[in-house]
Amino acid sequence: MPAATLTAARSLVATPATARTIGSVEGRRAFAFKEVGKRFGDKIVLDGISLDVRAGQFLAVIGKSGCGKSTLLRLLAGLDRPSGGSLTFGAAEEGHSRTRFMFQEPRLLPWASVVKNVEIGLTGIAGGADARRRALAMLEEVGLADRADEWPSVLSGGQKQRVALARALVGQPQILALDEPLGALDALTRIEMQQLLERIWLDQKFTAVLVTHDVGEAVALADRVVVIGAGRVALDLDVPVARPRRHGSAELAHIEGTILDHLFNRA
Repeated sequence: MPAATLTAARSLVATPATARTIGSVEGRRAFAFKEVGKRFGDKIVLDGISLDVRAGQFLAVIGKSGCGKSTLLRLLAGLDRPSGGSLTFGAAEEGHSRTRFMFQEPRLLPWASVVKNVEIGLTGIAGGADARRRALAMLEEVGLADRADEWPSVLSGGQKQRVALARALVGQPQILALDEPLGALDALTRIEMQQLLERIWLDQKFTAVLVTHDVGEAVALADRVVVIGAGRVALDLDVPVARPRRHGSAELAHIEGTILDHLFNRA
């Protein structure tokens, strides 16, 4: 990389990955990992992760396959427990119970209507007519109110993911954990879903944590991108680009190039 470009790229990094300390971010904290480790038998997947995320931030987590990024997300959602270190949340009412998980596949119940699938996200929160009202309102947000009483089998892949997004958000979570939910979509549908996700995030102000292999997707959506390598935070990069963002813009392409250079040791 030319010296001038490398200097500009480095200027985008607020602090080195290892220098971000608990409590260093401005505003209220959403959650913090402090020296978190995770083992599966003798295999170390996460090795002393420290990460502080403020409320309302959109964080993208990137890394090569097997680096531990999905494990980090499962720990955040309470689907796994750390082998060491601590995970804390910013307020007493937050935590695993206020975190919702959106998977790679929609995981809709084929025997339940679209609106009933969304109502599942209100289990323990609301029921009956109130649950249907809230589910319909969320389907309106994702553009599927007119499909509420249809079966999931008649929906396209993108529509199914919209239902999954509605189900995840209908209970108004504090934190939304997204494990590559757009990976199976075609390019145009994926961009549409990115724009939908960004619009709802801007409106509802939840904290979003997106795991993705797509660097372009990460810089288009996130305020901050963290690269995981060898079970550790290898790069922690702010994305200081105004919204709405334009896919393929020079600003986003420059940041994307910085991340790719790091991933492939080209810097």
